[in-house]
Amino acid sequence: MASTIRDVARSAGVSIATVSRAMREPSIVSVETLRRVREAADQLDYTPSQLGRQLAERRHGANGIVFPDLSGPYYGEVVVGYEDVASELGRAVLILATHGRPAAREMITRLAGRCDGLVVLGHTVSDDVLLELAERGVPLVTVARPPVTGVDSVAAENHRTAHALASHLAASGARSVVFLGNPDRSPDVTERLAGLRAGADEAGLEVSELRVETMDEQGGAVAAEHLCQQDALPDAIACANDELALGLMTALRERGVVVPRDVLVTGWDDIMAARYAELTTVRQPLRDLGATAARFLDDLIAGRRAEPRIEVLPTELIVRSSSSPRER
Repeated sequence: MASTIRDVARSAGVSIATVSRAMREPSIVSVETLRRVREAADQLDYTPSQLGRQLAERRHGANGIVFPDLSGPYYGEVVVGYEDVASELGRAVLILATHGRPAAREMITRLAGRCDGLVVLGHTVSDDVLLELAERGVPLVTVARPPVTGVDSVAAENHRTAHALASHLAASGARSVVFLGNPDRSPDVTERLAGLRAGADEAGLEVSELRVETMDEQGGAVAAEHLCQQDALPDAIACANDELALGLMTALRERGVVVPRDVLVTGWDDIMAARYAELTTVRQPLRDLGATAARFLDDLIAGRRAEPRIEVLPTELIVRSSSSPRER
């Protein structure tokens, strides 16, 4: 079996990123590090892949960003933050939306050959694909997914704020809460549910879960129909994002259900529409996620850092009238 860049890194006692830097730009690593990397590569008879050679031979002046789809405001805000910083750095941005296509692996690999580095949002591809790209020397930063070994990561805090949300709902008089979302499709949603459950346990809240097929307004409307068919509504509904909450609230209103008198509703993200709807939510630093990822990627491309970084940005509970106890 042919040796990989991971084997070289292990033998030399350095990171994959350091091996990549040493092979692409020997001048940016120390003489001792360069010696160890070259000795390890010679001993292992390591030959860089075609993609790795492309990266070593030329610069594209462009960064890539990969995300699941173009729908909804979440990804749009992250991309705006990313593009703002990339533009300041004088770099073009190549955008790829995978839309759940089976060929996502091949699409991302092709994109990697056309740019100097990639930012990958959410669960667009498996960890194996990212590790393969990292082993080929592609500078990588992930956003809003669990960290991948050896890869820079930027995410927003979920668990602590979801815990605080549960405490708020209990203080507003709720004794039962339904969590609306789909943890299987998003690590962020998984963390939010875990944080909500932890806070609910402390506050004496009963938590149940209602899974949706789509994390958008239509998904919220479908959930409202289902909930209104039950014997009684829960005291509160905690939605995994604002789009679900807005669709839910609209559909509930059409059925004569008054928020917050009949049920408390919360969202997550604090998109612009949430403010007009007086929706209690959790504010995420969406543009900062993209901006931080762009800066991390530029550091990797320029060789200013070799060791991977993990950055978790703070979130904030924003209380509005959709969870107010005064009207219940």
